[in-house]
Amino acid sequence: MNRLDNVVAPLAQPAPTPTHRRGTTLPPHRLPHLPGQVAIPEQTRTPGPSAALERFNHAPADIARQTLLTCLRSLRWAHRLTDHRPYPDLDALLAASDEAAYDLTSADLAEALAGETLPTLPDDTYGVAHTALNAAHAAYEARFGHLFVISLDPTHPHDFLNRTLEGIRSRLSNDPEEERVVVAEELRHLAKSRLTSQLTATGNPAPL
Repeated sequence: MNRLDNVVAPLAQPAPTPTHRRGTTLPPHRLPHLPGQVAIPEQTRTPGPSAALERFNHAPADIARQTLLTCLRSLRWAHRLTDHRPYPDLDALLAASDEAAYDLTSADLAEALAGETLPTLPDDTYGVAHTALNAAHAAYEARFGHLFVISLDPTHPHDFLNRTLEGIRSRLSNDPEEERVVVAEELRHLAKSRLTSQLTATGNPAPL
């Protein structure tokens, strides 16, 4: 049994979520007529998964995979998450995402990297900054042979440039194997961040 199975096996029995107080079911004027002091237990309500997660859980497999591929361009990762539906809540899905991402091979990571794009800078970023960033990206690609990826969540958009430049400069000193480990971790974080956005954003950005 692999680590993903250990995560998703209990998913058929959702854990109870925080309780919601509802008050007593009997009007106050009837309480004195009860024999002795009777404690009326709190009544709880366990809400189901969010509407977006429900749509994901019950969508046709090809639609669910397409949604997942907008978060990480790895077919192996998308297939595994699709095959282990349904998920009782977002935390369970994110845990499964982590486990599937940990098991990606070098070929899977290369596939995922091929679908990535450079981080988007704010529109008002000045031209010299773009030049500096392009030069840094070129140096990184020349050393490692693939695009630089970094998870910028929860960085403020105005700090994207500095965070990206700092990341490139610090990681240029890695050897290829060290950088492969870092890249896998950044892709894992990106996948979780995008999944969260897909299933918690207002409206319905996911193709479900």
